[in-house]
Amino acid sequence: MTNLNTKSMFTLGIFIFLGLSSLGYFISSSVVKFKQYDRSVTVKGLSQKEYKADIVLWPIKFVLPDNDFFKLNENIEKNTKIILDFLKNNGVTDDEITVQSPSITDRLASDYSNSRNFEYRYLGKRTINIYSKNVDKIRETISKLNELTKEGIVFKIDDYDTRIEYIFTKLNEVKPLMIEESTKKAREVALKFAKDSSSKLGKIKKARQGQFSITNRDKNTPYIKTVRVVSTVEYYLSD
Repeated sequence: MTNLNTKSMFTLGIFIFLGLSSLGYFISSSVVKFKQYDRSVTVKGLSQKEYKADIVLWPIKFVLPDNDFFKLNENIEKNTKIILDFLKNNGVTDDEITVQSPSITDRLASDYSNSRNFEYRYLGKRTINIYSKNVDKIRETISKLNELTKEGIVFKIDDYDTRIEYIFTKLNEVKPLMIEESTKKAREVALKFAKDSSSKLGKIKKARQGQFSITNRDKNTPYIKTVRVVSTVEYYLSD
C-alpha cells in the first residue's frame, strides 16, 4: 500500500511538473507575441501659421491739471470733442467709440499726499476706448495721433490700461486645417522612422491634440499673430 501511494505521488508530481512547464512556455510565448504586437512609435507634428488680428482695442487716455475745478471740467469736455472729431474724420464710427466718465483727483484732499508743494491742485483724466474690427484703419489713425499734441492735449501712454491690444478671434475657423497639417507631419515622421528601422507603419494606437497657442509674432508687430499647435500620435509598428 505504501509503495502504491509513493508511486502515485511520484506520477502525480511528474504530471504537475509537466503541466507547470507547459503553462510557463505558453505564458512566455504569449508575452513575446504581445510585445511584438505592441511595438509602437510616438511622434509629434507641428503646424504653425501667421494670421492678422481681426479686432483692435485702443484706449486713448489724456490728462489735464488745473487749480480751478470748474475750468478743469470744461477743458476735459473740450479735449474730448477734439479727440472725437479727430477720430470721426479718420473714419472711426460712433459704434466703435466708448467715452468713459472723467476722473478728477483733488491732491489737497488726498490721504496719500505727503507734500503740499504741487503746482496744480486738481488732476483730471478721461479714457476714450476704441473697439474695432477694422484693424488697418485704426492702425493708420494711431499713427496720426501726434497731430493732436498741437492742440495741447497730453496723452498718457505708459499705463497698463492704455496698452493697445490686437486680438485674433478666428481660431475655430483655422483649427481643422492646422490639426490636419500637424497630424500629416506626424505621420511623415513616423513613416521615416519605420523605414529606417526596417518596420512597417500600422494603425494609430493613440493620438493627442496639443493646446493651441496664439502669440505676437514679435514686439514690433503685435497685430500679426502666430498660431501654433502640436499633435502627438502613437503608431503601431510591425516587421
